[in-house]
Amino acid sequence: MKGLVDEPNYSVALLEGATSFSDVVDNYISEQTLVEKNAFFVADLGVIKRQHVRWRTHMPLMRPFYAVQANSSPAVIEILAALGTGFICTNKCELELVRGYGVSSEDIVYSGVCKQISQIKYAAKNGIDFLVCDNETELRKIARCHPRAKLLLQVFTEASGEGKEMGMAFGSKLKDCRHLLESAMELGMEVVGVRFHIPCSCDDPQAYNHAVSDARCVFDMGEDIGFSMTILDIGGGFSGSETQLKQINGAVRPLLELYFPASSGVSIMAEPGSYYVSSSFTLAVNIIEKQVVSPDRHVDQLHDGPSPNHEPEFLYYMNNGVYGSFASKLADNVIPAPAVHKSVRSEDPVFASSLWGPSGDELDLVVDCCLLPELSVGDWLIFSNAGAYSLGSQATFADISRPPVYYTISSTDWFEMQDAGITQDINMKNFSLVPYFLHSGQSDKAPSVPA
Repeated sequence: MKGLVDEPNYSVALLEGATSFSDVVDNYISEQTLVEKNAFFVADLGVIKRQHVRWRTHMPLMRPFYAVQANSSPAVIEILAALGTGFICTNKCELELVRGYGVSSEDIVYSGVCKQISQIKYAAKNGIDFLVCDNETELRKIARCHPRAKLLLQVFTEASGEGKEMGMAFGSKLKDCRHLLESAMELGMEVVGVRFHIPCSCDDPQAYNHAVSDARCVFDMGEDIGFSMTILDIGGGFSGSETQLKQINGAVRPLLELYFPASSGVSIMAEPGSYYVSSSFTLAVNIIEKQVVSPDRHVDQLHDGPSPNHEPEFLYYMNNGVYGSFASKLADNVIPAPAVHKSVRSEDPVFASSLWGPSGDELDLVVDCCLLPELSVGDWLIFSNAGAYSLGSQATFADISRPPVYYTISSTDWFEMQDAGITQDINMKNFSLVPYFLHSGQSDKAPSVPA
């Protein structure tokens, strides 16, 4: 069964009986070991469904708008559309992708910070009216190209720049918001709400206090000027953890009830991206080269001193790196050490190791230092929680191409989706369900599925 992220029609393996997700990963590794040994993803679509149930349970006041840039796989888009989420798009490609799956323009927000004129015109032509804006230059550009736009004013929060000394802080500061609102009124534009963003790296609960109270101030300014403000977008920053979800809801809910009660008529939305997809995708990569570093050699890439106990250190090169599915490493995201896909005894020694992509570039360091048993060329490593920011548009570099994705769903999850009213013939027309048989190949014919 071939599952490519660019195909509009895709197959999904239905796991029945005792067949588990790990069985599928093992089976595909066995197949790849006999052929090209290419990297690949295996996705469990049931995880996305379960994450949506958690969201509805713990964040009932906020409608999720999925951030497409986190993972633009067709199955992800189609299943989330069937579950009733909205979508946050940052460019024309994402807008076209989402519209291609029948998502209503009213359920799409174009949030790119610096939008191309041609892409603003595309949004206008296709009835995508909700746009994010945070400065006067962008405002005037939108006014020329999309005068019917309904704007969400991006408001700067102090948390936006935490831990990102070299990053750019986007958003209009509170003291500048009135001028921007007045400019929008002069240009005949419609401002319908406020958007802010608290990054997941921020662990200060006071950040939401400031952000929500600032949003209330901007609402008051807008209504004083003459705008009808009806939307509050609390942004993203959702890691995928149920614990974090509960913490955010505990911090935000009383603030919303104070500043934006149900009687105000304000709709609340949020932008989960990684939350939905991180834990639903697993990436398998192959070791293609190995170097042994002698214990008396200083290796800066691994640590600041010689190897403990004078043991050797190992540099492993994989068939995927930061110029491929580990691109988030370039944004200083930490990639956890992977699991080793071979039998290892508890008494086997482990060694200081680093994991590199295939380019030979000094930036292509995926995992700086970890402890692993000694590996051989041809061994496999398994990276779980690999679904976020690993399947975006990637140019081929150093013979790296985007790995294929093999989609799966358990029969239990599939029947629960049907019980929720999601059907293959109406909601997921590009979704071909194929029974999965371990070590016996996959059927090319999609079976009939009970309604």
